[in-house]
This record gives sequence, structure tokens and C-alpha cells, in this order.
Amino acid sequence: MSAESKKAHNFILSLIEEAVREGKHTGKVVTRFPPEPNGYLHIGHAKSICLNFGIAEAFDGECNLRFDDTNPEKESQEYIDAIKRDVTWLGYEWAGEVRYASDYFDAIYDFAVELIEKGKAYVCSLSADQMAEYRGTLKEPGRNSPYRDRPVEENLQLFRDMRAGKYGNGEMVLRAKIDMASPNINLRDPILYRIRYADHHQTADKWCIYPMYDFTHPISDALEYVTHSLCTLEFEDHRPLYDWVLAHISVPCRPRQIEFARLNLNYTITSKRKLKRLVDEGHCDGWDDPRMPTVSGMRRRGYTPESIRTFCDMIGVNKAGGTVDMGMLEHAIREDLNTRAPRAMCVMRPLKVTLVNYPDDQTETLTLPVHPQNPDMGTREVPWTKTLFIDREDFAEEPPRKWKRLAPDQAVRLRGGYVMTCREVVRNASGEIVELRCEYDPATLGVNPDGYKPNGVVHWVSATDSVDVDINQYDRLFNHESPDSDKEGDFVEHLNPGSLVRLTGARVEKSLATPRHDLPYQFEREGYFFFDERLSSASRPVFNRTVTLRDSWAKAKS
Repeated sequence: MSAESKKAHNFILSLIEEAVREGKHTGKVVTRFPPEPNGYLHIGHAKSICLNFGIAEAFDGECNLRFDDTNPEKESQEYIDAIKRDVTWLGYEWAGEVRYASDYFDAIYDFAVELIEKGKAYVCSLSADQMAEYRGTLKEPGRNSPYRDRPVEENLQLFRDMRAGKYGNGEMVLRAKIDMASPNINLRDPILYRIRYADHHQTADKWCIYPMYDFTHPISDALEYVTHSLCTLEFEDHRPLYDWVLAHISVPCRPRQIEFARLNLNYTITSKRKLKRLVDEGHCDGWDDPRMPTVSGMRRRGYTPESIRTFCDMIGVNKAGGTVDMGMLEHAIREDLNTRAPRAMCVMRPLKVTLVNYPDDQTETLTLPVHPQNPDMGTREVPWTKTLFIDREDFAEEPPRKWKRLAPDQAVRLRGGYVMTCREVVRNASGEIVELRCEYDPATLGVNPDGYKPNGVVHWVSATDSVDVDINQYDRLFNHESPDSDKEGDFVEHLNPGSLVRLTGARVEKSLATPRHDLPYQFEREGYFFFDERLSSASRPVFNRTVTLRDSWAKAKS
């Protein structure tokens, strides 16, 4: 196994290692990631991607990307393209060409015929309501359908007629003949095929009957010679059906299904149906809204693939489940960016500062490190001019106790520059502070002042040689730890009204006029911010806050 795989050791790795040692498994390990193309991938899918591709990598095997495209009414090419883009961005490469369950529709149909011929499947004409009534409950067994004992030839003809389009939606289904008294409701003659008149994004109008997921999944795995079919725990009760299907048809191999706990993240929704509702109802600006827990949304917000893979490694793989604290995900991105994000200065709420003793026609170019702990990242040039901007929050006319920023007749160092002292506060006709008139100490560039001590360090930019930008301060989308656990209310009631704060007229260093597109910046003392190509124009960059420098939520709750 690779070093990375050893670091992320888990019970599934252990099971496969044991099988290899005992000779129960020989040959190549083959896994698959089988998303439904009915929405964008979210952070829970990222865990599954890391697991399936990671297991394959650990044993020098292969992982297939296969779309479970058996429900054409809810699927689209947009979702397919987004999923492929997300898997690639996370750093994984699937084996061979992209696969689709629809690639196997002919074979799946033939396997259904095989079951009918063996007396293991039948065409049922019960309505959906009748079928639910016949199915029974968790405490009571089901009853056999009155159509269960149709002769094989009649079932074959009816199934052909279903395929030929002779019946309407819901008129007939093909069911497996297993056991209506089984304590596992999934084995009470489950539906294998249903009629759906809908154009398919891959097969167009070739089919009007579509196989169910529980029938398609094991067959697709077997046809791809998948050795280990890794599923989340909600499929544990479906495993007997998975095995039943493979045991009663002539498939080339028998994959092993193993279940693991899905990712539950607090302050987050990971139901694609509910995420789609957020998009459709306009609560978010599309699937890639930076507040969404989708991989594309996280990418647009500035998360790196390395941070997401690290997070998935941190939370591990088990069967116990539980809820993971959002703080772990935010910690992973902070740790990643702290070591490699270039630094820059951004004044969110500019307050004009005039250096009264600085020459009107003079400009200096200060050289600052791109990263103070990583000299290999080089330096950046920052203009120093007579007029500067500092953040309004860094000045207090009546400073509180232990104030470590600028105040009247107090001095501060401007980061990487000189020390200055505030001498005068200028107000407009409404009484609002619009300017600070300060003196700078020309002897303090890179050295401490003589005879006095600055009251802290503040960030700044040149007022005449900086860039006007917009800032999107993104925060958690929900203000409830478990937004969909409220059975009395609607999860949208728990949307965080402060999840997006837009700031216009912020100012950044001149070097960010052409920002990097591959990595967030650390805006010193503010957080990590990522250039938003979609919202930016040639004349006005837009930056999205990826994450704050510290866990402000933990502080707020303590």
C-alpha cells in the first residue's frame, strides 16, 4: 500500500488485507464510484470518492466512474459534466472511459428475461396503492400478489409488451419472486422494472422501461468485474437483495458489498433533493453557490482538493456514524492554506489617512514577503504614498481599555511600512469621520521608533495606487446544528441570514489587480479569500471569503 493509504487506514482496508493474506481474494481490486446524475456532488460524495479511489490506489487496483442513470426524468447532461469535473478536480482518475448503467440496459433486460424463464420474476398488474397494501409492515408479513403465479410464457410476453410500449406508466411492473413473508421488506418481491415514458440523456427514446437501482447496481458491478462494492449504511438492508440477484443470474463475477457510515456534517444539508430545493427556490445562487456544501461550491469558495482529502482522512471510515463538526472541515482548509496561501493586504471598510508630513509628489515602493514563513515564494511590491487607507475598525476616537490599534495622538505601525501617529480627526457635515490626518516617522522603516512604542500593527493600502474590489463574506448557510432534524418546521427556516455579507468599495494591494486563479490569498488579519472568476469583471475583481483565520463560531458558542 502507498504511504497515503496507510495514513488513512480503515476497516475496509483491513478486511481486504485479511482476504488477500488468507487467499480469499486474488487478482486486481476493482471499486467504483456510482453517482446518480440528478444533482451536483456534495461533501458526502467527496468522502465516498476518496474511499473508493483510495481503496483502489492502496492495492494498485482500479476505480470506475459509473453513472447510475436509471431515472431519466431527474437526470441531465449538466449534472454528468459537473460530476466528472468534480472527480477530476479532487485529484482522481477513473479507469478507462466513463461508464453508464445505461450501457448495460440490453444486458440487464436479458438478465430479467433469464429470471422470468427460471420462474424467479413475474409481471404484476397491481396498482401502486395495492402493492403497498399487499407488502405488509415491519410487524406483519406481506401477501402474495394475485399475479405471482402467472405462467412463464405469459410473463415473458407481458414483459415484451411492456418494452414495446403497449402499456402506460404504472400499469405493470416486473417483480422478483422471493418471499413476501421475509422479515426484510426489501425481499418482499421487489420491483425490478417499471414503465417510464421519458427521453434518456444517453439512450434517447430507445427504452420505455427502466430497471430499478437494486437490480441495476449488482449487475453493473458484475459486468465491470468490480470486486468490492462500497455503499453507505442505508444499503445494508439491501445487501441480501444484491446477493440474491447475483446468485440467480449468469454473471461473470460476484462482487462483495461492504457498507460504511455516510458523512453527517453539522450546520449542513447533504440531501440532493433539499439542495435542489435551495437552488430552485432561489435561496442560493445555483449549485456552485459558495455557501453550498457541493464540491463545486466549495471549489468556488476557495477550498482546495488537498484540504477536502485531508478532511476525509481526518474523519475516517467506520460503521458507527455520528455527526462531524463543521469546524473540522474549516480546520483542514486553514491548515492547508496557512502554509501556502500568498499574503496580501485588503482594507474592507476604507478610512482615508493623509500623512501630513510626507511629500506630495513622492512615492515609495516597499518590498514585502509573499509569505513570511516561506521565502521561496518570493516578494511583492506595495506602493507607499501620501494618502493611504486603513480599516475603519482599526480606529477608535475613544478607545476601550487595552486598545491595540489607532487612536488620537497614538501611534501604530503600518504593516511592512512606517510608524504613524494620529494628529487630527476630520468629519463631514453629518459628523461622520471621513479622514485621519497623521504624521509618519521616516526613521521607522524596518526599525523600532526611538523613545516611544507603537500601539499595535494595522494593515493598509495606498489610496491612490490600490484596486477597488467587492468582497463576499460567506459564512455557514444554516444557523442550526441539524437544520433538517426539526420535524415540526421546514429546514429553510434555519437558513442563516448572515451567510452572505457583500462589501463594495474594499481596497486591495495593486498586485491583486491580476489575481491568482489557483489559490486563495490570506488577507492579513481578515481571513482567506478566493478570486471569483464568475462574478468578476475586467475592471472590478470580486473575492469570496473561504474561511476566517480563526473559528469564530466556536468562540461565539463558548
